[in-house]
Amino acid sequence: MTKPPRGPRHRAPFLLLAALTCLLASAGCAGPYTYAEVPALRDVKRSEIVGSWYCVEGTEVTLRPDGKAVVRLLDGQEFDFDDRWRLSGSGTWALTDERMGWNDGQHVRLSLTSRTASATRAPDPAEPFDASAEPPEAPATYHWTFELRRNKKRDKQEGVELYFFFGDPDSRSTYVLERQRP
Repeated sequence: MTKPPRGPRHRAPFLLLAALTCLLASAGCAGPYTYAEVPALRDVKRSEIVGSWYCVEGTEVTLRPDGKAVVRLLDGQEFDFDDRWRLSGSGTWALTDERMGWNDGQHVRLSLTSRTASATRAPDPAEPFDASAEPPEAPATYHWTFELRRNKKRDKQEGVELYFFFGDPDSRSTYVLERQRP
């Protein structure tokens, strides 16, 4: 009994299948539709945004009706959060429906234009930390983009929450500001 010849012609289907698998896998890991959609609000009024917003460790953001803002100990968003600096100062804010890559609803754009102070957040005990490394200097100005969502309590829509993503965008960790102090 003779064996059929094994040559490049017989490997072609397997190579084609392997190439197609790699192509499909890489297409699923990149592009604008990689992440789940962020809930998009389109009915938020400026009056729902005006006021003081709070988060952990003394963070306070006051958004005034005239578009001015006061920031106290606000962390950086996305990868800037990992630098551990916290900013205080004044600036401006706007409620906008500017199209963002992950959300086509409304956002709050906050710009710190005058830094009055900066602090460094303590490292996370669960993360590796190099105490000899010099922490990056806090920026003199900074811009945040807050997403908006309705908070629900007992199946009833209460009010709006401001939040942004921090750390690695793949983690989708949220830094939430609320009306009441935590």
